[in-house]
Amino acid sequence: MKKTQLSLSTRAIHGDKLYAYKGPVSLPIYQTTNYRFDTSEDAVRYAKGDPSVYVYTRYHNPTVHDVETKLALMEGAESAALFSSGMAAITTGILAITKSGDEIISTPALYGGTYRFFRDELPKQNIKVHFLDPENLSKISNVATPKTTLVYFETPTNPTLALVDIAEIVRQTRVAEKRIGKKITVMIDNTFASILNQDPFSYGVDVVTESATKYIGGHSDVMAGVVLGKSEYLTKVRGLAKHYGGCADPFAAYLLFRSLKTFELRVERQNKNACILAKALEKNKNVNRVLYPGLPSHPQHKLAKKQMAGFGGMVTIEVKPSKKIAPVEAAAKVCDNLKIAVNAMSLGGVETLVSIPVYSSHVFMTDDELKRHGVTSGMIRISVGVEGIEDIISDFEQALAMI
Repeated sequence: MKKTQLSLSTRAIHGDKLYAYKGPVSLPIYQTTNYRFDTSEDAVRYAKGDPSVYVYTRYHNPTVHDVETKLALMEGAESAALFSSGMAAITTGILAITKSGDEIISTPALYGGTYRFFRDELPKQNIKVHFLDPENLSKISNVATPKTTLVYFETPTNPTLALVDIAEIVRQTRVAEKRIGKKITVMIDNTFASILNQDPFSYGVDVVTESATKYIGGHSDVMAGVVLGKSEYLTKVRGLAKHYGGCADPFAAYLLFRSLKTFELRVERQNKNACILAKALEKNKNVNRVLYPGLPSHPQHKLAKKQMAGFGGMVTIEVKPSKKIAPVEAAAKVCDNLKIAVNAMSLGGVETLVSIPVYSSHVFMTDDELKRHGVTSGMIRISVGVEGIEDIISDFEQALAMI
């Protein structure tokens, strides 16, 4: 049986070790900064490019390598590179493609950290970002120039859960490539969906990046990020990671190894709970609207059914406006009165988390920027966990009754 024919759950648990061998069932933690040489010739072999020689954990580590191999197998990539955070993965992955004078085309609705990297840091390196309306992807061909090296997007978006048509963004990028006569890399942040719910490589995306802190980790106890793609590109990424230093720690890699064993179980339960919660909140008189791709009321529900195998564990609600209290104050009151759901940033953990985007991921953005991202002050982003769904629903009902 080919490894790629195995189920996602089997790949997540066993990786590529589908054979009999003597050793530990759980992955050893190589918690070391450096490695003994058999002889000094090992140093020469490493300098000549022998990947089997371990030198320094910032360069490579057996525990990290094992998890990278498993993630690549899970997601259908040739190779993967693990990082110390999602932002380390995103920034290093992008800078392995772009250089001074290059241009990027991106959809505007992005994770706040990515958006600020595009807005505040890339201009310092003379890299220009063009933001393109995802409803007009045909304009990619018009916007692309010989300087364009990357098309970047995420779907579902953070926090509005709007969708970008993956097949169409790839198709339009390939049209642009023919017009300008050069390769343009298509990169997606697949954090919100995860590989269980969405397979970008099957649509022709070149590079996938994820904050492994979220659904891959799943327990709110590990920071990590991953970049996945072709081996040749990942060689560049790893080379750059040596200089920028955002490499993964072996203990963090071990925690991910543990988490992957229950990845499918956790995410399937989160999908189910999120769908039930979204339907319940649609009926609440204090909720103005519920954003969830699995709801027929979602404006892109048809697209969600086309490109997603599951609708994810993220739900965003907008509290109903009131003359008595400002929307952001109402959102804060709901979050402060929850008993089971935790008022904390991040997402993807087994516990239900809530956050207010204008206080967290989109803090300090201008009104124009918030409008471009589709974010309103009364929004609450909910990362639905695996608790009993009736408990979660009751918790939100009692908290919403406070406004």
